[in-house]
Amino acid sequence: MELTQLINSVSSIQITGNIQRKDVADIVYDSRKVQKNSVFVAVKGFNNDGHRFLQEAIAKGAIAVVVEDNEALPDDLITHSQIAKILVKDSRKALAELSKGFYKNPTSTLKLIGITGTNGKTTSAFILKNIFQSNGYKSGLIGTIANYIGTEKVDAKLTTPESNDLNKMFYEMIQSGCEFAVMEVSSHSLILNRVYGLDFKTAIFSNITSDHLDFHKSFDDYLKAKKILFDNLNNSSFAIINKDDKNSEQIVKDSKAEVFTYGISDGSDYKIKNIIYDLTGTDFTITYKKTDYKIHTSLIGVFNAYNAASAFAAAHCLGFSTEKIVKGIESTPQVPGRFEVLGKGMKKIIVDYSHTADSLEKALQAIREIVKDKKQVVTVFGCGGDRDKTKRAVMGKIASELSDKVFVTSDNPRTENPLSIIDDIKKGISKNNFELEENREEAIKKAIQSSNDSAVVLIAGKGHESYQEINGVRNHFSDQEVALKYLV
Repeated sequence: MELTQLINSVSSIQITGNIQRKDVADIVYDSRKVQKNSVFVAVKGFNNDGHRFLQEAIAKGAIAVVVEDNEALPDDLITHSQIAKILVKDSRKALAELSKGFYKNPTSTLKLIGITGTNGKTTSAFILKNIFQSNGYKSGLIGTIANYIGTEKVDAKLTTPESNDLNKMFYEMIQSGCEFAVMEVSSHSLILNRVYGLDFKTAIFSNITSDHLDFHKSFDDYLKAKKILFDNLNNSSFAIINKDDKNSEQIVKDSKAEVFTYGISDGSDYKIKNIIYDLTGTDFTITYKKTDYKIHTSLIGVFNAYNAASAFAAAHCLGFSTEKIVKGIESTPQVPGRFEVLGKGMKKIIVDYSHTADSLEKALQAIREIVKDKKQVVTVFGCGGDRDKTKRAVMGKIASELSDKVFVTSDNPRTENPLSIIDDIKKGISKNNFELEENREEAIKKAIQSSNDSAVVLIAGKGHESYQEINGVRNHFSDQEVALKYLV
């Protein structure tokens, strides 16, 4: 696409310099990725400001630069370089607009489903993708564990990538024959305009509990961030919300979309009932317009009945028959690190991504419901560094009260002192049923080797992650691998 055509995609305040009649090679926000005829968008980040790298981008061959700080680049340098300078109010929105234009507005063709909420996004996304895939529709997925174009796996670094990466992936999905795409939509991405301008056909709200308060500062700000997804839906789209969450009505109060609800509450459009589960799976019923649909899934727990119900509702709104939806739910394989059960003997290990107070509580309540106080419950967990500190003591209290024994350890301490994080967690524990062990492998080893032969050991917090980040360095670490190493 020529620059002369591409600039029509962006809401600009002023364009100066030379708008060359050349094809644009790429849209980038990282100056290290600039190539000849790229458009460089200077974004103000948390650690770096892209405006500091404008001259580097020009030297590497940028055909145009996008800025929100007009003083960041002298006009005489623009004239001398014979490139265009595009002044905008918001560089992040401009990045999204340009990317959408450059990749030919891919979500106008793709049927895109967005899932937001504190917990359940990943599992719901995997279930939906499997519904589509098992019924012959090639589909893509963007999320925490990985990104997929059909069955091709692409490693994920962010729950929701930047807008240029998103639009590129959606374009590649279309090129490879995908008709549907499912994506996890994080609160960060909504505030930072990473999903700005995307055409969501359906949006799902799973739940909201306290999280990311290091970023959002207050629960109200966190709620407002989630709400953005539904505020931007058009009147031909669907909003699927968890009726049992007290904030669900607030989430959709300004949405133009047609709203459908799911949950155990009376009046839910897709009502969940008769939930029964053990360590082999979950049976439940969804009632829609007085018709019952009995479902079995290998995914375990009440929370997975909710995740499946949200996927059921979304797929149904998109025109799939109930028979095909049930088939897709029932054939969904284990989602990595989401209440994943390990062990063929009496002792069972459960690896789960539960890294919030609510998700940890729900995981332990599920285990307690299964074991009926007949088996020892042991928990290994820590909290991430450089993240919301308010949840640490709360999670310590939950783990202690719902476990027979707790090993408090490191998660991803990042740049924080691991012992300081552990001390914050300890402040919430009043029972004398815990042990502090900074080394995560050693904590897992102790939990497995010191527990009863029939115990259930929950290893919480990291789930699918294959690394542990300490002082900015990611070293290989897998809870699953370590657990199996000592489960003999």
